[in-house]
Amino acid sequence: MKSLLKKYSHAWLLGYAFIYLPWFMYLEKTVTSNYHIMYIALDDLIPFNEYFIIPYLLWFFYVAGAIGFFFLTDVKSYYKLCTMLFTGMTISLMICTVFPNGTDFRPVIDPSKNIFAKTVSYLYAADTCTNVFPSIHVYNSICVHLAVIRSERLRKHHLVKTASFVLMVSICLATVFLKQHSAFDGFGAMAMAYIMYYFVYAGSYEPSRKKVSEKAIG
Repeated sequence: MKSLLKKYSHAWLLGYAFIYLPWFMYLEKTVTSNYHIMYIALDDLIPFNEYFIIPYLLWFFYVAGAIGFFFLTDVKSYYKLCTMLFTGMTISLMICTVFPNGTDFRPVIDPSKNIFAKTVSYLYAADTCTNVFPSIHVYNSICVHLAVIRSERLRKHHLVKTASFVLMVSICLATVFLKQHSAFDGFGAMAMAYIMYYFVYAGSYEPSRKKVSEKAIG
């Protein structure tokens, strides 16, 4: 048991869920009126499309799968991914706390249209249209993809990187095509990811790549 606890001692970071979930649920229950509407003109040009519910829901598996993979195979990448994820998620909650925000352009859904529309109706019922800026769906998807492409373990797995990129883009698009977010929420998430990348990844030391460079020079 001691060796197991030592091997997976980095699991402590997952305790962040006990901070994030209660805080998020509190905001969901309290931010119900008098919030700032997030909107830009681009939102009017994006049609609703219920089929995007597929990548939107895959987000849960994408993020959880990446955390689980790096947790078991690459502790260094796991720490970097969690640092980027949890710092950004905390900043997002802080923004929503001091700057209550939401959207007001969800369409009326006909659940009888197809299974995808029915699933969207369930999503709308379970998830409010508040606390949307910056988009956590967009931010976390970018974080996961960055972890994938920066992983030394996945360096030669080009198919995995390509699949990750396609899924990341699909999830980001899903947030606006499902009318869950304003495009402005997505842009805010991208900006936050760019800034966080600088602190977590930019300039980080990668021995294996340095050795390759030295061999090429020498």
